[in-house]
Amino acid sequence: MVNSTWIDISFPKLKKAGYKVTSLTDDVYNCIAWAAGDRTTWWSYADGYYWPIADHSNGVQNLINVFESIGFQRCENNQVEANYDKVAIFAKAGIWKHAARQLADGRWASKLGPDEDIEHVTLESLEGDVYGVVFCTMRKARI
Repeated sequence: MVNSTWIDISFPKLKKAGYKVTSLTDDVYNCIAWAAGDRTTWWSYADGYYWPIADHSNGVQNLINVFESIGFQRCENNQVEANYDKVAIFAKAGIWKHAARQLADGRWASKLGPDEDIEHVTLESLEGDVYGVVFCTMRKARI
């Protein structure tokens, strides 16, 4: 059984909008890896971790560059588009904080740091003190 009290406290909008815990705590991968489709590696700009580009900074543009390096491009909205995978990047004061990926039915999936994976209906439900706000949405054509 999962104790989601910490999630409810950290993300009060999420509790109101509704979410489902879909995995137990797992510190092998984080939200960036999860959004990129990798459940085997922790992605971080910090030394000693996987980061697919040379710039190792925490600025939001750096994370955009990471997703561009794996085929994503910025897009206008967070609506489901046939044949595209989408990710959303959250930022606070110019620093990236989180990435979520869209599921086929339009809901979103997030890895909460080293903790649980969740599914949530809206991106806005994660906005707040922890992750800031949605900075942009990106998409990549499915192969």
